[in-house]
Amino acid sequence: MKVSVIGANSYIARNIIYILKQFPQKYKLSLYDKSEEQLDSLDSYKSIDILSRNSVKYIDFSCDIIFMFVGKTGSMQGFAEYDSFININERALLNVLNEYKVQKSNAKIIFPSTRLVYKGRSGKLKENAEKEFKTIYAINKYSCEQYLEMYNRVYNVRYCIFRICLPYGTLIANASSYGTAEFFLSRAKSNENITLYGDGNQRRTLTYIGDLCNILIKGAMSERCINDVYNIGGEDYSLYDMANLIAKLYKVNIELIEWPEVAKLIESGDTVFDSEKLDKIIDYKSKMKFASWISEFN
Repeated sequence: MKVSVIGANSYIARNIIYILKQFPQKYKLSLYDKSEEQLDSLDSYKSIDILSRNSVKYIDFSCDIIFMFVGKTGSMQGFAEYDSFININERALLNVLNEYKVQKSNAKIIFPSTRLVYKGRSGKLKENAEKEFKTIYAINKYSCEQYLEMYNRVYNVRYCIFRICLPYGTLIANASSYGTAEFFLSRAKSNENITLYGDGNQRRTLTYIGDLCNILIKGAMSERCINDVYNIGGEDYSLYDMANLIAKLYKVNIELIEWPEVAKLIESGDTVFDSEKLDKIIDYKSKMKFASWISEFN
């Protein structure tokens, strides 16, 4: 099976490539990113400018699967850097979709989306739950979801969107997302107290990167997982409970502090995923628990 990975130097991409490389007889990889070299010194790599239509022509669209991992994340940054957020998060995908059409590709595009497209509320969120966009990044991601649906409807582009909440961990050194868990850990390892805004009771779905990547691969390979949006599941934790596990291990305290005004305005609230839709399609049992990861790998 031929697999193209665009954005091969990104966090999820490097971890998913690590898994795919363990099956060289099964997967033939073509890797792409803007840097001159792939961060893990892998072969089958080509430097491309995803914002250049001419450069995108050099991606192998005759493959079976395209993992689209190009993206720029951030909350407040998007307001100041809106041009690069729109370019990297939206124009990049549109360039890929246009070239897919031109080359008459039949590949399935795998696109990672975010919890931030949802309007937060208590209880579990299904894929059709109410949407709300409090940041440039959130509306970027939802726009991309809509672009994929449009190109499928008009040009029969095949796709699969996976909404991801809070991934954590890494399978390879120096490939961390520096997300919520990693932020808590970095403070605790430096013997600093962990700070939380408000009461820290906002809830999230946590997914270990190894499980996340295996789910993405299984979804990509499933013929039943096509032209739709799926939540990726995991464990339900409050930010306080996450921080408390780490604080106890490193013998630091948790400090509850007042919300900065702007941070409160863009806070999403609880985002806990209902992943039943995807779970019915792929047969996968998570291998890692957050508490085990904290105690065994840190």
